[in-house]
Amino acid sequence: MTRIEDLTLHNLAVAVDADGIATVTLNRAAKRNALDAATVEELVTLFSALPRAAVRAVVLRAEGTHFCAGLDLVEHLKEDRTAAEFMHLCLRWHEAFNKMEYSGVPIVAALKGAVVGGGLELASAAHIRVADQSTYFALPEGQRGLFTGGGATIRVADLVGKARMIDMMLTGRIYRGEEAVAVGLCQYLVEDSEAKAMELARAAARNPPLSNFAICSAISHMQNMSALDAAYAEAVVAGIVNTQADARGRLNAFANKTAARVRPD
Repeated sequence: MTRIEDLTLHNLAVAVDADGIATVTLNRAAKRNALDAATVEELVTLFSALPRAAVRAVVLRAEGTHFCAGLDLVEHLKEDRTAAEFMHLCLRWHEAFNKMEYSGVPIVAALKGAVVGGGLELASAAHIRVADQSTYFALPEGQRGLFTGGGATIRVADLVGKARMIDMMLTGRIYRGEEAVAVGLCQYLVEDSEAKAMELARAAARNPPLSNFAICSAISHMQNMSALDAAYAEAVVAGIVNTQADARGRLNAFANKTAARVRPD
């Protein structure tokens, strides 16, 4: 098993605290944290290792004033890739983002500034997205003469709907603030996205790991199934999760009326 501290990372940084919360940082601030091929490989490596390292939740953040400006267009221009080469690069993006979405470990993205193109694809692979007042979302591929290659047609369309995604790509429409929350690009809009993301990660980390694994992997798998298959899979997962030993004390607390009650603030 690869230890987190043994990983060789240049464009990402990772730190795990005593509670098992990993803070993963995009570390190319001078490039607005644009994703070059090397960074994508580091994402694959890191998110392959995190679920096996007793990490209970992840906060994904970025250095500088922008979360991620997407594909490193300067590298793309200089590399002058063939169609086959770029296809294989896209498959590595998919590998990285699938590792995130299906990891079974809650990932909370702390957003700021640009969440654009491939940066939005990256953010959409997280399970919870927290924006601040500086955050803006866009898919400018149409204006660049490009097309999404990192899963936007899957994840972003799932968040906002096909029509809104097409509009974003054709016209360069930008979403921010309450409108971004309303269309589903983020779940929270706060003054300090990193503080809120850490708060949410700590809340999720208090859940039994098996429950979080099911929430952060099974739901995505079930979305890819027929309704009949999803119903069967849901029953199987519920049978395993809802009878786990870690749940007994929580169920006893509920039965004894000592558990925290679910109520609005």
